[in-house]
Amino acid sequence: MNRPLQILQTAGLVLLSLGLSRAQNIITFDAPRAGTGAGQGTLAQGITPTGETFGYFVDSSGVAHGFLRTRNGTFATFSAPEAGRNSGQGTFAFGLNPARTITGYYIDGGGVMHGYERTAIGTFTTFDAPGAGTSAGLGTLGADINLEGVIAGYYFDANNLAHAYLRAVNGRFTTFEAPGAGTGSGQGTGTATTIGLDAEGAVTGAYIDANNALHGYVRAPDGTITSIDAPGAGTGPGQGTDTDGLNRQGTIPGVYVDSSSVLHGFVRDPDGNFTTFDVPGAGTGPGQGTTPQGINPEGTITGNFIDDNGVRHGFVRRTDGAISTFDAPGAGTAAGQGTFPLLDNQSGAITGYEIDGNGVSHGFIRCR
Repeated sequence: MNRPLQILQTAGLVLLSLGLSRAQNIITFDAPRAGTGAGQGTLAQGITPTGETFGYFVDSSGVAHGFLRTRNGTFATFSAPEAGRNSGQGTFAFGLNPARTITGYYIDGGGVMHGYERTAIGTFTTFDAPGAGTSAGLGTLGADINLEGVIAGYYFDANNLAHAYLRAVNGRFTTFEAPGAGTGSGQGTGTATTIGLDAEGAVTGAYIDANNALHGYVRAPDGTITSIDAPGAGTGPGQGTDTDGLNRQGTIPGVYVDSSSVLHGFVRDPDGNFTTFDVPGAGTGPGQGTTPQGINPEGTITGNFIDDNGVRHGFVRRTDGAISTFDAPGAGTAAGQGTFPLLDNQSGAITGYEIDGNGVSHGFIRCR
């Protein structure tokens, strides 16, 4: 569960007409009006079965805007009507369903977060979960939307406590807490983004307990919640288990942080069995290691690993356990820079973003 704005962050042929570059089978792209300064640029969040990508970009003023990019490189950019226009504010996109409806959140001029739903024709519906806080840094976040139009997400109340919710198509909210979730500031229950909600209404995410340790969970459509703790997960503050979503078989990928604060990947099958893994080349110091992000319907996982210099690199893990690694063209080679894959589709295409040597983000698509 990530707090907003805490973003885990070769030569090629330049196609000026589309703002693209290619190296091998990786295409990089920049949304129109994306900024070119450190902390700015284009951050793709997901890819559809047909190759559309979506996410948000940060302009030269530090304001975020959503985008949807077609396979041929055409962009639709958008901002929620009440989104703020100051640095750190704006519109963030995290979920897209087959009807091309997008969900996410926007930060208004007062720094408060609000959920939204944007249809394929550009109509916005904004919403606030019952009990959401109304001060800067608080409010409602949309994280996922399924085929039926149900939205999953979480909100922060006036005490900075997180609560998860499901929002039905008619606007009705169901809120829930994972058993064992802490009740102090910065604790509570959140949901995974982009692929955390399936077509039947199962949702996955993580909660922070009273000791500030993380635990994953999966909530069945009937409301039953099962906690998820990967073997080897630490129990101290900032340690534990986080989930990244689920595929249509109910397989859940995620990351766990051990007692030495090193990150490791895991896969949990529908029967609750765990397979843990580390990408070759992943660092073994605190804050280093393997961080899965997405899983496609076939069970192939993508994500990044952090080497012993703090640089991020992409990886793909097949269902047989074989792992390959890659770097997007132009990815930086200093700590905090590199390649950040987030999601793969059923064809094996991967999207995410890279951070270059100047700290600027660029979207990418890696074709199979």
